[in-house]
This record gives sequence, structure tokens and C-alpha cells, in this order.
Amino acid sequence: MSLHLLVPPVRGVQETSLVRGHYEYWHYVCDGVDDRGWGCGYRTLQTVISWIVNNKKGSSEEPVPSIAEIQDILVRMEDKPGGFSGSREWIGSVEVALVLDQLLDVPGKIVHTRSGRELEEVFEKLKTHFDQTGCPVMMGGDLDASSKGVFGTCQTSSEKYFLIVDPHFVKTDACETDSADLVEAGWAKWVNLDGFSGSSFYNLCLPQIKSDALNQE
Repeated sequence: MSLHLLVPPVRGVQETSLVRGHYEYWHYVCDGVDDRGWGCGYRTLQTVISWIVNNKKGSSEEPVPSIAEIQDILVRMEDKPGGFSGSREWIGSVEVALVLDQLLDVPGKIVHTRSGRELEEVFEKLKTHFDQTGCPVMMGGDLDASSKGVFGTCQTSSEKYFLIVDPHFVKTDACETDSADLVEAGWAKWVNLDGFSGSSFYNLCLPQIKSDALNQE
């Protein structure tokens, strides 16, 4: 699934940088585990891991870990206490970086902004990241505690945007998981940088994958 590629372009766009390569869209309850309200960081991590598994040389046999397995990894690393396993404690970008390094030998660079108003200052870093690796980015905050995936950047003559893939979707009998339907419902969309909280800090985890390690032309 390449959900983000179905998102219509922003009107007047002048430059766009996107995630490249196949991945799986992980979201609330997608594997039967009811993680509504606390699992968005895990789901974004699982989406990023699926991208790495599909696009990094030598990683194709690595399964995407479950939420329970991710918790166990963090406990074994002594980043979390034993009681973290089996809990409903959320994770953020720092934990995502730790798990990527431990599981896939992919370090994660943490880019911090003190508020959404400072995201414009790191826009070029994300653009360069997508241009060089095509790898998704994890985004988390404090007051804006809804973890999300960043799958691209674009800019017009006056505005800048992140392409967000949102893990908070829950499938019901009345809804479809067809990619076009998910985009139409807003689970993948361009978000103006002005749309992020000015009262929340943000941490972004940029997986550090060398371009020559990727199965991409």
C-alpha cells in the first residue's frame, strides 16, 4: 500500500519531496489488539518498520513486531521497567529511535522543536531526508500527543506542508480500508505547518539509512 501517493497535490505547489517505496499502513486495532487511545506511536513505528523491511537491503525476512514485542524490546534494553510489558503506556519518537536501532540496526536522529511554530525551521531537514532516503518519519509531541507519520513535504510560494499519514483509523463493518477511501476520509492528507499546535513541542525521528543500503533505483 502506498497510501500517501493518492493524496491530491496542494494547489499552487512548487516543490514536493515524498516517501518512496512500499510499506504497510498500520493503524488502531489492525491486528486485533485494541490500542485505541494509546497505541498511535506503536502503529507509526510499525509502519516505519514495514517500510524499512521492504526497502532496506537484507531486511526482507524481518517481521514487523507486535505491540507486545515492541514493549519487550524496550524492557530488555532497560529503557522501561518490567511493568511496561503488557501495559497501555504510549511511546514517542525517542522510543521509536531506540527500537529501530536495536531491531534493524538503523539509528534514529531526533529533531526537536519547542512548538509547532518552529516546524518551519526544520522543514528543509525533512525535505533533504526524503530526497536522500525516501524513508518515513515519526512525529510526536506533548500537548499534541497524537503520534503520526510524516510522508512528505511540499511548499507553495507562501506556505509549507507536511504529508501526514494518521494511524488513528479504526476499521468497522461500515467502512472500507481501500486506499482511496482512506484518503477521502482524511487519514492521509497535506497539513499546513500552521495547523500544528503552537503550544506543543514536537520530536521527529528521522531513520538514518544510507542511500546505498536501499533497494531503490
